[in-house]
Amino acid sequence: MARRKKIYEGKAKDLFEGPEPGTLVQYFKDDATAGNGEKKDVIEGKGALNNRLSEFFMMGLMQIGIPTHFIKRLNMREQLIRQVEIIPLEVIVRNFAAGTMAKRLGLEEGTALPRPIVEFSYKDDSLNDPLVPEEYIIAFGWAGQQELDDIISVALRVNDFLSGTLFGVGIKLIDFKIEIGRLWENDYPRLVVADEISPDSCRLWDIETGEKLDKDVFRRDLGNLTDAYTEVARRLGVLPSNVTHTPTKPTLIN
Repeated sequence: MARRKKIYEGKAKDLFEGPEPGTLVQYFKDDATAGNGEKKDVIEGKGALNNRLSEFFMMGLMQIGIPTHFIKRLNMREQLIRQVEIIPLEVIVRNFAAGTMAKRLGLEEGTALPRPIVEFSYKDDSLNDPLVPEEYIIAFGWAGQQELDDIISVALRVNDFLSGTLFGVGIKLIDFKIEIGRLWENDYPRLVVADEISPDSCRLWDIETGEKLDKDVFRRDLGNLTDAYTEVARRLGVLPSNVTHTPTKPTLIN
């Protein structure tokens, strides 16, 4: 489709004006970043893979009654989405200790948690997205108590869906983060899952081998990131099972 006015540029995605009021076009880039942008690279094919994977997960959520901002995929790198008011929080759900949690608590990575834990970080790159307690969220007006309760409920439902879907293809969902937006309808806000759900925003380990199939491959120099994302897409049926992947140019179903 014809390129429209860019209204937001992020590390992994750009947003453009949509074809109709209340819509945006979300463009998935090949850029990879880690350490809040300190480590950067361009990984050929990553954007197309994340576009397809996020479409797959968003469609699955909507099928079980969880609203999202997703409308449809436009092409290999673009989605048509609803324009929403993003709540300035990253909603993190952890099933196993990994990453910053493992470091904070001195836990071995992969340690099963007693139950899924929901955390919040304040979306501000200049502050390195600090963790914030629920009291801060309510006190600073980022979300009200009822909204916060609803966000936690949605996050746990998303966790159930993602965990079950990925377990069925031999992948363990270690943790993930989502963003929540307000979709205004007749002056009443409805909470929807926004941004993306992809290996960029999830930690995914092979159940049998523990092999990492997420952005930690890039963060920790563990191999080829496109190979890892392609494997996730292949297992979920986003790629045909007979694809032979080459690191420079993944083949996708159009």
